Amino acid sequence: MSATTTPRTNVTEREAREVAEAAREQDWRKPSFAKELFLGRFRLDLIHPHPLPDAESVRRGEEFLTRLRAFCESTVDSARIEREARIPDEVVAGLKELGALGMKIDPRYGGLGLTQLYYNKALALVGSASPAVGALLSAHQSIGVPQPLKMFGTQEQKDTFLPRCARTDISAFLLTEPDVGSDPARLATTAVPDGDDYVLDGVKLWTTNGVVADLLVVMARVPASEGHKGGITAFVVEAGSEGITVEHRNAFMGLRGIENGVTRFHRVRVPAANRIGPEGAGLKIALTTLNTGRLSLPAMCAGAGKWCLKIAREWAAEREQWGKPVALHEAVGSKISFIAATTFALEAVLDLSSQMADEDRNDIRIEAALAKLYGSEMAWLMADELVQIRGGRGYETAESLAARGERSVPAEQILRDLRINRIFEGSTEIMHLLIAREAVDAHLSVAGDLIDPDKSLSDKARAGANAGVFYAKWLPKLVAGPGQLPSAYNEFRHGVDLSGHLRYVERHARKLARSTFYAMSRWQGRMETKQGFLGRIVDIGAELFAMSAACVRAERLRGEGEHGREAYQLADAFCRQSRIRVEELFARLWTNTDDLDRKVVKGVLGGAYTWLEEGIVDPSGEGPWIADATPGPSRHETLHRPIP
Repeated sequence: MSATTTPRTNVTEREAREVAEAAREQDWRKPSFAKELFLGRFRLDLIHPHPLPDAESVRRGEEFLTRLRAFCESTVDSARIEREARIPDEVVAGLKELGALGMKIDPRYGGLGLTQLYYNKALALVGSASPAVGALLSAHQSIGVPQPLKMFGTQEQKDTFLPRCARTDISAFLLTEPDVGSDPARLATTAVPDGDDYVLDGVKLWTTNGVVADLLVVMARVPASEGHKGGITAFVVEAGSEGITVEHRNAFMGLRGIENGVTRFHRVRVPAANRIGPEGAGLKIALTTLNTGRLSLPAMCAGAGKWCLKIAREWAAEREQWGKPVALHEAVGSKISFIAATTFALEAVLDLSSQMADEDRNDIRIEAALAKLYGSEMAWLMADELVQIRGGRGYETAESLAARGERSVPAEQILRDLRINRIFEGSTEIMHLLIAREAVDAHLSVAGDLIDPDKSLSDKARAGANAGVFYAKWLPKLVAGPGQLPSAYNEFRHGVDLSGHLRYVERHARKLARSTFYAMSRWQGRMETKQGFLGRIVDIGAELFAMSAACVRAERLRGEGEHGREAYQLADAFCRQSRIRVEELFARLWTNTDDLDRKVVKGVLGGAYTWLEEGIVDPSGEGPWIADATPGPSRHETLHRPIP
């Protein structure tokens, strides 16, 4: 049987790269702590003293959190959502009544107008009650209709749609297609101009909230024609429009309550007034929206870490083995220390990035991406360690535990629920490449033409001259810095000494920049193919960013007189754990199996090792690897289920 029956859009690697590059924000109009870090410049002044919210934002945020907590405790039944694989309509109705659909929407449109900081605190809270409910609210506000309209919509669009999104209408974001994931150059859904309308045709996959949505943000390709620039374009589409069919409600390993589906568009008419931004700006709108939208996932990851810590503490103190609580056995205690320290750091990264987003004084595109990458990876590890601490009870379902008379702790569920975060909104592998591209932006700006095989000799000569000037100034600064001075960052010495960790960050930021420069000199145009190397570079940057955030947060809490001593202890523990990971990552930059792995992969794909697959039975069913997504009328009854 054919691997796929779907006609594929033929796009070369270079064309795909050009589409992605065109969608990037090209300019850096504001400083970025993380960008400077990758360049070897430890700009502590950009994050310390820790930025703080104003009193009114705190008052409104805390008031809403109080009401949201009461609602979650009284109305959200996580076990029922898991059992029935659906969020009850009364829960959604309650969220609407509470104003939770409009947390980030300005009060002038009926929203609550919460800051990014308190929006994330709310997501952490509701996500701890039910990750599926957290996903519903996040998909609606972080990437659904409200955020792109807030940033790019016309006043008429805001007046029309934001009041609906604030109180009554659920929204969804539709980009992915059955044969299109992180490579949008191959997007197949079309929007053909027809008078004052566009006519949409195509199929969208994994549309979170799509089954119950009232409004959709749809990315579609407008063909270039007279009077139309064309390109991937964003539209607000009424979910109940004629020609829209929700053909399937997807079921997953975790997040069983999310309303995620397959949506088909067949000759769907959308008014030109519903286009967001100009033609061809769709990907830029999507990526810009995600710059802060990505912070919703680490918010729920930080909340998950808090829950893992609570359960680990309570269980490990109660459970005894060999005459003492299991927490006091080093093999278990080290896991609890990891969970506690990492939770502290995740919240530090989240709060710092969120407050910087609120103040809008820094460019946080790299910080938000690092928060998403680091939060999703570390939360998964914490949940895995919790399951291990719980032992057989960690693997047993909460329902089974309750049935035999024990506390119904859903440890295995949190593991399943968190797994998607390493894929949602940019997989770990894609995040590595995205962040790496931003991290080397300064190098490509001055030397890009030098390593581009398609550039002329004169272009290369100019690039060489520019690069010479840049590196003559930049490289000498990577030799020495404050990290070599024993007295540097002495304001972080209070009982526990954190100054040494900040000196470590400063020294290793310079080492990271030197390593990147050496790699570019060695591989030049082939650098972009060294994905293993780039991933490790990004992971080192993520650790250094998290260490910085943890120390700054600890000093803030000490200054406020709130758990200062304990915060310093947690920051110290995290930094010591992080430093071990950093040293390993640096070693693996140059000592790894990347070249050998590529040879093995070629052998696998070429069939050299098929003998290794003998002796098993494949339980997979029949069918193509990728479902047919040929445009046309639907053969299914719609599963669209708007919630009143």
